[in-house]
Amino acid sequence: MRSPNAMTRLPDYVTLFDSGSLPLEALAAHLKGKDYRWFEGSRIRAAAVRVVSHLPGRLREELYRLAGGLDAVPPRRIEDVDAEAIARWATRSYPARQYPAVMIGSSTGAAVHLCAALGIPWLPQTVLVPVRRTLDPDRPRDDLEWGREPAARLVERNPELRVYQMHDPNQDRLMLMHMGYFRAKRRRLGQSYEEFLRRSLPPGGTIFLLECNFRWPAVRVSDSHFFQTGGYGGLAPEEYLHGSERVRRHLERLGAGVDRWDAPQPDGDFPEAEWGFDPDLGKDAERFARENGYRLCRIVYDDPVDLSPFVADLHRWWYRRLGQPDDRLLVESFIMLQPRLALTAGAVPYWMTFNSVRSASDLRAYIESRPRFNEIYLMPFSNSIEGAGLAPVETWRDILAKAAHRGEFIGIDPDKYPKDLASFVTHTEAIAKLACREVPSPLSLDELSEFFARDTEGKVRFDIRCEA
Repeated sequence: MRSPNAMTRLPDYVTLFDSGSLPLEALAAHLKGKDYRWFEGSRIRAAAVRVVSHLPGRLREELYRLAGGLDAVPPRRIEDVDAEAIARWATRSYPARQYPAVMIGSSTGAAVHLCAALGIPWLPQTVLVPVRRTLDPDRPRDDLEWGREPAARLVERNPELRVYQMHDPNQDRLMLMHMGYFRAKRRRLGQSYEEFLRRSLPPGGTIFLLECNFRWPAVRVSDSHFFQTGGYGGLAPEEYLHGSERVRRHLERLGAGVDRWDAPQPDGDFPEAEWGFDPDLGKDAERFARENGYRLCRIVYDDPVDLSPFVADLHRWWYRRLGQPDDRLLVESFIMLQPRLALTAGAVPYWMTFNSVRSASDLRAYIESRPRFNEIYLMPFSNSIEGAGLAPVETWRDILAKAAHRGEFIGIDPDKYPKDLASFVTHTEAIAKLACREVPSPLSLDELSEFFARDTEGKVRFDIRCEA
């Protein structure tokens, strides 16, 4: 039998390059006292990414698309998906010791930085299980029909999961050609999460439940399977469902042969597949906390990016208390985040979901409403997809110009944006060069409470449900 702290590899039916997996590994590396390096231990893969980044655009896109298909699990292996195996990977990724708190729930890069500041683990509710298949990305209705059978098999094997099938022909177009997006959300803590909490929390310890209330129109296929066309980013839900002028222009530029997507009619608004919180897990976490004498504190917010200004401001407040500069801003996007390197660089972390016009607008509003930053470094996610609603490089340059002294892209060639795949490797090297200090001692829970009492925006709400 393996010891509780024995390292478990991520099961091959779950992709690492997603909001529920790679951020966990980056946080786990920080709690082990290590920087997180993409492709660490695989120089061949790292070198291949650099080489692919220099290939012609069409060939680069084709290789990216094919790689996604190879990363997906064949439908015949859907019964191999094991919710407890995924949970064991998550819990065994962290050092085996006691923590003042553990965070569980929605995915968001801002929460990873919050956990790094507090020195605590985060356990995701949602992971991405990509399933191999070949379909026209402009026909979401066909994907819904295809997904009925494999989704039913997955939840029959794992009744503690719900499948939120996601089809985003704008932001995931290349990958959708060869794989279906099954976002699996936990409805219950399960054995591995419960055992981890008992091992890792002292008597009366705190469970933070991270709840993003963001919802999206979807088809309720069954109580355990929802189908969502589109996702948070550059387009509104109505544009995915009914089209728009910019959708028409986008599809015309791609030579798609259609002027809108063939999307099934939704029958309600449900938790958004990637970022939203399924409330069943909250009920189970509250039960577990009461039965075991833990304090449960809900962190509730309505939009995936709402936590970002709060966490960035928390870091500025923390740095000032330490007598250190607080005027270096590091802007991250999607899974391009580095919690430990941000701390050693003395950087205030601001996380964006994607590189959309909306994300740029939110970032601009944040910068303009705060004391001026002396330095601003921007690290956009570069995944080779030029979707509708993507902010152009000129927009980012205009934002960088708001720095008092230095504003620049970091770890990415802006002339190749958004197709600089080498940035997956080079961003860590670039941020590491900013290192100027040791990692400070973690914030205490009392300090977090003190800062929350000072927060005036009100986009993040703390709700204590169980007192130890």
